[in-house]
Amino acid sequence: MAELQLRIIIHGWVQGVGFRHSLSRYALKQNVTGWVRNLPDGRVEALFQGGEKELKDLLNWCRSGPPLAMVMGIEEEWGSITERLSSFEVLF
Repeated sequence: MAELQLRIIIHGWVQGVGFRHSLSRYALKQNVTGWVRNLPDGRVEALFQGGEKELKDLLNWCRSGPPLAMVMGIEEEWGSITERLSSFEVLF
């Protein structure tokens, strides 16, 4: 099965609520590699690499996020893996 890459930007109340660390734990459970980071304007950006089912599961999780988050929308960009990542990181 071919692996894909998914880049998302999450809008809403998503900083200061444990979004990045919760997402990192969920990604590791799904055996997905990539990274997640806060953006200066209050959004969260993430890049995932893995199987289509696992990426769709992560995307679904991101639609609500952790309990204190309020997700207002997600921009998503699907594609082929351009540069393989070996782990999942929370970037600062």
